[in-house]
Amino acid sequence: MCGISLIIHGVRFDLSSLLINSTFPVPKSEQLVFTIADLRAALRRRGPDSLGSWKLLLHSTVSSCLPEREIASSIEEVKEESCSEDERNCFSLANGRTESHSSTMPSSAAELHFFGASLQLRGISPIVQPLIDSSKNILVYNGEIFGGIDIGGEENDGEVLLQLLGECRCCSPYLHKTNNFDGMGEGSVPDILSKIKGPWAIIYWQESSKTLWFGRDAFGRRSLLVHWPTVADSRFLLSSVSPVSSDFEAENGTTKLSFWEELPCGIYSISIGAPKLDGLFLGEVKKHEWTNAILEELIKWERTSVEPKPEELHISSSKTLTRKHDSHSVNSDALPSKSGPMQASNSVLAQTVLMALKESVMRRSSLHTIFQAGRHDMENELVPVAVLFSGGLDSMIIAALLHECLDPSYYIDLLNVSFDGRSAPDRISAKAGLNELRRIAPSRKWKLVEIDADLPTLTFETKHVMSLINPANTYMDLNIGIALWLAAGGNGWVYEENSNYNDEDRQCIKYKSKARILLVGSGADEQCAGYGRHRTKYRNGSWLALHEEMKLDMQRIWKRNLGRDDRCIADNGKEARFPFLDEDVIRILLGIPLWEVTNLDQPSGVGDKKILREVAELLGLSEAAALPKRAIQFGSRIARESNRKNYGSNRAANQASAGSAVIHKQLDMA
Repeated sequence: MCGISLIIHGVRFDLSSLLINSTFPVPKSEQLVFTIADLRAALRRRGPDSLGSWKLLLHSTVSSCLPEREIASSIEEVKEESCSEDERNCFSLANGRTESHSSTMPSSAAELHFFGASLQLRGISPIVQPLIDSSKNILVYNGEIFGGIDIGGEENDGEVLLQLLGECRCCSPYLHKTNNFDGMGEGSVPDILSKIKGPWAIIYWQESSKTLWFGRDAFGRRSLLVHWPTVADSRFLLSSVSPVSSDFEAENGTTKLSFWEELPCGIYSISIGAPKLDGLFLGEVKKHEWTNAILEELIKWERTSVEPKPEELHISSSKTLTRKHDSHSVNSDALPSKSGPMQASNSVLAQTVLMALKESVMRRSSLHTIFQAGRHDMENELVPVAVLFSGGLDSMIIAALLHECLDPSYYIDLLNVSFDGRSAPDRISAKAGLNELRRIAPSRKWKLVEIDADLPTLTFETKHVMSLINPANTYMDLNIGIALWLAAGGNGWVYEENSNYNDEDRQCIKYKSKARILLVGSGADEQCAGYGRHRTKYRNGSWLALHEEMKLDMQRIWKRNLGRDDRCIADNGKEARFPFLDEDVIRILLGIPLWEVTNLDQPSGVGDKKILREVAELLGLSEAAALPKRAIQFGSRIARESNRKNYGSNRAANQASAGSAVIHKQLDMA
């Protein structure tokens, strides 16, 4: 995992193919002032192991054999300590135009500045991004390959990916030789990227075709922001996170939110052509199709069985109401394969989902030799993986499965944040959940990390999280962002391992989680109808209306949730991993009839997310199986505290629809 960025100067961009397809709105003219030092600081927080920077310089040459200009390139490493003051400020704006970025750069030249901050979790040898091969291909990569491409136990997936991309065929329309290859099909960059199972965001320079490739995975599990060139700012920028700018400081907590956009999921290319009369290189931007048919089906998110027949619904409801009387924990090694029958019985369906989830957690917690790379303290490191833990259904399932997948000698940190001390609903359920986990896994060493916060005192933290959630801009985004950011930081208190939580005299110890991997339950509610709006859609419409709402949630999760969450969690040097958004888990859940996934005729805590409640019971989590849905902003009570701070009371906030209200006023800095 890492943070990646790119800044391009000296290129005139052709966005016509994107605008014709209405993929993007016409860019607005906005300005944002930040320096290289600002960008480095934002990236450094995401990747504590290394931070590298390289410049690619393009300039035109005239061949004696050809009448047209050709493109020559050179690359140079940029050492942070060697940067002059001019270089540190080379990307700031003044009076609506870009300042000169290099006094030695020719007028007919372009510059691509790559940045890569790495939190290394794979490989036996330390790496520093950007990665560059012998052909001058350049890669900055933020992702994990959990399948689709073979990665050896001692290999770094970024290095393997660079090698595979280096073998790809060229597709630039500006090559002088005859080339009918359109960049698609087997052996292409889109073909390689379409094979990856797992989260990723990528920026890749293909030297042979003078083409820049960039994009993010089909579900947007890694953040990648884009600034399309405008009249006010002709730069093209990509970044995992928005740097804190002088605009941000000047406006006391608000920033120019229209500067950045979440890059829509997909694979893009910019083919660079030689300069014309205006002296600027031409960059033609295109979006490419996925080449993986299974991935395309997951993106469409169409379920075969949506509306049940009356007898099917009756049978399903009867099984649901009686399942608590005969449920029992099963040995997951004996579960059926994913290809087994999907409508045989409720238990078979739940077991199939359980198996897929266990494999997903296994992939996301597998301790390759990665942890030894550059980590001299690993022998004393007892907590490699933590769980974002509310004690609710989703986090309890993840914690129980992590116990089954992780070596028993490791502790598991359960990170719980509260803005109301012991009284917050999530703190109460977390304590109950810990007791239930200790019951089913008494040999495991669990640490419930209690992270307490007081919102009115978080002045600096609130401003900082505002920059992280950008371009998200509502109070709900801010509340969720603050809660996630504090939880991922892992600074809290733990209590004696066997102490009774009803004992007021129990001993507590200050503790900071060192886990670099954080498992998060995102995607469970979208796929299993866990939100209140799902129940409303079902009651006001039908099973088909429910399906369409769930489909909408899955197809916009990249914009509404995952980019924001990745930025807030990664800012602490942690990598968020989402077991419920594993490609195989999504495929399994889509293959199950909707009425077996959820039954919203039944009350909250029974019918909603029905299939996951059955999974919880198979794991022996009978108490967690009956818990109603509670969002982190409400369970931690940050929403209540935010309403009081910004609106005076919960009632006034509700009348103003505060949760979805855009943050338009200056934040209270008192």
